[in-house]
Amino acid sequence: MRFIIIFLLTGLTACSQTRQNAINMEKYYNKLSPQEENEIINKGTDIPYTGEYYKSNENGIYTCRRCNVPLYYSRDKFDAHCGWPSFDDEIPGAVIRIPDPDGMRTEIICANCGGHLGHVFDDGPKPTGQRYCINSAAIQFEKKGK
Repeated sequence: MRFIIIFLLTGLTACSQTRQNAINMEKYYNKLSPQEENEIINKGTDIPYTGEYYKSNENGIYTCRRCNVPLYYSRDKFDAHCGWPSFDDEIPGAVIRIPDPDGMRTEIICANCGGHLGHVFDDGPKPTGQRYCINSAAIQFEKKGK
């Protein structure tokens, strides 16, 4: 009985520490608007053809809106006519691919903070053949030279 009580208390302490670590990490992330939180945390999506960066073509770097980590170079952006900002390559190690539960798509998340960015498809231009469809609310743009 004594072992069970100690085991339960240890488990509760570990759970509490995990929750506290998550709360502590939030203070290192950017404050998000309700729309940004819906898309980045709750895996929502921009309304097609309305996102801030859908038509953008300036020279610079796209970073994660939640944690500021560089994700995509503007040189890799192209107009896929799909309604979302699209890139044919990522900055190496910047994103993680996760198969959707239905097996139909592949989600991409920020490798640093785990924020939902969008999806990647195998129908992009050569040489990569990739089309990263990214929610504008999940990224921010830093003009080259800043």
